[in-house]
Amino acid sequence: MPTIYETLRADIITAVKARDTVASTSLRSGDAAIQRASMDQAKPIDDALALATLRKVVKNLTDAKAEFEKAGRADLAAANAAELKLLEKYLPAGLDAAKLEVIVTEAIKTTGATSKKEMGKVIGALKQHPDAGLMDFGAVSKLVQSKLP
Repeated sequence: MPTIYETLRADIITAVKARDTVASTSLRSGDAAIQRASMDQAKPIDDALALATLRKVVKNLTDAKAEFEKAGRADLAAANAAELKLLEKYLPAGLDAAKLEVIVTEAIKTTGATSKKEMGKVIGALKQHPDAGLMDFGAVSKLVQSKLP
């Protein structure tokens, strides 16, 4: 089974051969981000690095798309939406809200956290959870805050 990065590289070649400039440019930007992260962290490229990097790229694109929409730049928002669609297929589906809530509630019980001051303990426990790779910790943080007084 090919890694996420190998799949991305193969898709770049396919897009270039098909002369799909939008796809090849978007996929190459994802590839460049992964290579840059590998060099910055002095780590070999593996699925964990590729996933973490692609999540950051997707988050940045999502934030930029929202800003473009606020500014009335539908053309740039559409370009970002197309790039998002291409890159999101490399990310695993996230956890649904109900399952995430159960996991967060369990982590709060396990850590014994009773206030927002102890939120770090809960987040730390969640990062050790087997499904941590599927969690969006921005959303998790908000959920933990809402559950702690």
